[in-house]
Amino acid sequence: MTQERYIPSHVAIIMDGNGRWAQERNQMRVSGHRAGLKTVRKIVTYAATLKIKVLTLYAFSSENWKRPANEVSALISLFIYALNREIKSLNKNNVRLNIIGDISRFSEHLQNMIINAQNLTKNNSGLVLNIAANYGGRWDILQSAKKMAMQVATGEITLDEMTEGRFASAMCMSEFPEVDLVIRTGGEYRISNFLLWQIAYSELYFTDTLWPDFNQNLFDEAINVFNTRERRFGGLHNKEHLC
Repeated sequence: MTQERYIPSHVAIIMDGNGRWAQERNQMRVSGHRAGLKTVRKIVTYAATLKIKVLTLYAFSSENWKRPANEVSALISLFIYALNREIKSLNKNNVRLNIIGDISRFSEHLQNMIINAQNLTKNNSGLVLNIAANYGGRWDILQSAKKMAMQVATGEITLDEMTEGRFASAMCMSEFPEVDLVIRTGGEYRISNFLLWQIAYSELYFTDTLWPDFNQNLFDEAINVFNTRERRFGGLHNKEHLC
């Protein structure tokens, strides 16, 4: 009898390898980012088909500003292009778009686009698509700490009332289930300042496949590996518990 496959509720993906994909083809790095956008479309569609509740994609980290100015400009332009081109389709397919990160560094035009896109899809009940843009895990933790410190300073809460749960509620994605599975493409084995708090007990899956080449079959493979893991959340192995 075949065991039923469990589909994780929340999957987060570090989409790495666009630049190397382009370089292998003697193309400009921006062409790799464009190819990566096509993969985003396919994976978002497939995630919705699988009934995944939340998909979080690491699109632009707070460290990406260190890249050459022309590449940063190209990434921002591609982000604007994607918002313009994809938002109607996302809305039509009942996808809720949510941008996480410090958007204050973006132009006023882009900030307004983000707000309008989120407002357009906010009542959709299907897949939640979180796009991490100018996001960093350390920033996320720090901005929560500042909120908690302000509440203590104003007497809204006492220091003892600053619990782990209250702290987490001030962070990005607090309304969504915790991340079950983190996938990183591109052959690197690190987290790169992504969701440091939210992935404390996530299962990690790494693949050498560059992001533009990632597809439904490879997504299935990651989920299949996820199904072989026993998630103990700090507890004992089932067999150990019986001893």
